[in-house]
Amino acid sequence: MQQDTAVARQGNRPAAKKLMKFVGAGVIAVLIFILGIGIGSGTIMISSPAQSGNKSLPEDLNYTSVEQLYDLLKSQYDGKLDARTLEDGMRAGLVRAAGDPYTQYFTADEAKEFNQELSGSFTGIGAELGENDKGDLIIVAPIKGFPAEKAGLRPQDVIVSIDGKSTADMTINEAVKHIRGEKGTDVTLRILRNKDEDQSFKITRDEIKIPSVKWEVTDGVGYLQIAQFGQDTVGLTRKAAQEFKDKKVRGVVLDMRGNPGGLLDAAVDVASLWLPNGKTILTQKQGGVTVESYIARGAPLLQGMRTAVLIDAGSASASEIVAGALRDNKAATLYGEKSYGKGSVQEIHNLPNGEEVKITIARWYRPNGQNIDKKGIKPDHEIKLSEDDYKQDRDPQKDAAFQFVK
Repeated sequence: MQQDTAVARQGNRPAAKKLMKFVGAGVIAVLIFILGIGIGSGTIMISSPAQSGNKSLPEDLNYTSVEQLYDLLKSQYDGKLDARTLEDGMRAGLVRAAGDPYTQYFTADEAKEFNQELSGSFTGIGAELGENDKGDLIIVAPIKGFPAEKAGLRPQDVIVSIDGKSTADMTINEAVKHIRGEKGTDVTLRILRNKDEDQSFKITRDEIKIPSVKWEVTDGVGYLQIAQFGQDTVGLTRKAAQEFKDKKVRGVVLDMRGNPGGLLDAAVDVASLWLPNGKTILTQKQGGVTVESYIARGAPLLQGMRTAVLIDAGSASASEIVAGALRDNKAATLYGEKSYGKGSVQEIHNLPNGEEVKITIARWYRPNGQNIDKKGIKPDHEIKLSEDDYKQDRDPQKDAAFQFVK
């Protein structure tokens, strides 16, 4: 769910089943970068795939009724049918029946769009879409500086309709198709905010190019903003960390607000900049059994550095991994608002003819043993932004983090 961060790695599997493993907030299609960029260099190995809990399923499904339904449509339907579209619908329905919003099927066109998103550049409004626990379509995180944020959209805004079309039975992929369009064209979103504020936003689409990392040194404090965890995130963050160290900053403010997910390996490497080798960053469980642990690695350039981490309702997945790891290992203090709450890991499988399927394969847990799915992470110091803060462009969360570091 999207200016994101995600964790992803390419598995040493046959070419026909190239895998991507990541954590990201929202379901795949977002108007921003959804879940990260690219594929890392690690190897995906799930220790006990049989623990998925699906041993009782039949070896093959019975497609007799599907064929019967197809024969009826073919002979009775008063309209034009397309075999490829019907097959895509059949596959999409099978995957959707899993009942998991993060397990998704992509047609060849959708897969192409997804991979364009992963490259960090596309045309849209600059906001990640997801679902809340009621199944409502929501804004997970508008990206700062892009049309959605400029128009006034906020995390957790419920999208009631898109250009007058109700989203009640609309999937995230369908919503993305309606919201996206040519640069310079408009889309109108009807939004329900805080359960009682009904507003409409007319937003002009634009080209979305998301920088992964920004940093600066202000008043002796290193300010590091990570928008998503992509292929370039680790290198840029290390560069920033080295600059902070060289300039002998008093501390660091790590801003991951509105960061909806990204590459898992990137999240692990970023957290490792603060943690000594061997410290636990997260564990991955399948069927309640630990199948993999991720520990700090590399040179901890920022170890011992006084650090404040900023999170909010748009911080998800990979950003939650970093925030949780630093907090649980007593390497940072958290400021802001409760994070989104996505504690699962997905793999991308390439299918014949260009299709892809994203499957939830495990749950991840913080070093303290907690899974944050649908719970999020509560900051040590909760600071909410008021309506007046938004209007006056004030940032008391960032101000408090800087004051702590100083």
